[in-house]
Amino acid sequence: MLITAWVCAVAVMAFFAVVAYLMPSEDTGVIFRPVDQASMMVIGAFVAGGLLLMARPRVRADGHGIEIRNVVLTRWFPWPEVHGISFPDGASSARLELPDDEYHPVLAVQAVDRGLAVRNVRTLRDLHRDAVRRG
Repeated sequence: MLITAWVCAVAVMAFFAVVAYLMPSEDTGVIFRPVDQASMMVIGAFVAGGLLLMARPRVRADGHGIEIRNVVLTRWFPWPEVHGISFPDGASSARLELPDDEYHPVLAVQAVDRGLAVRNVRTLRDLHRDAVRRG
């Protein structure tokens, strides 16, 4: 996901740079000024920045709990609050099972990562099991 987000962001910026460069050369009856070209680059930067938000998800876990940073928010859960870590069939990412049938997505562990996702979920489950046993 990290590589894809960066490649897409660079491609979007390149596309908007080309469009901004070619704006004044096309004869459409509209007069484009340098501010219009700069505006195209700013729009491209916003779109690329939005794509780079997909590169933010991260998981940090230790014997005390798990910290999950998804696209915008970061949350920390102590292991006693977590009932389990699951990866439901057809889901795109793993999730934490919480009390009262709630769950929290773990966007850093994606199904497209295949073997790496399996290893990561197993590692998180091992940490959770060890912390609950220590209790």
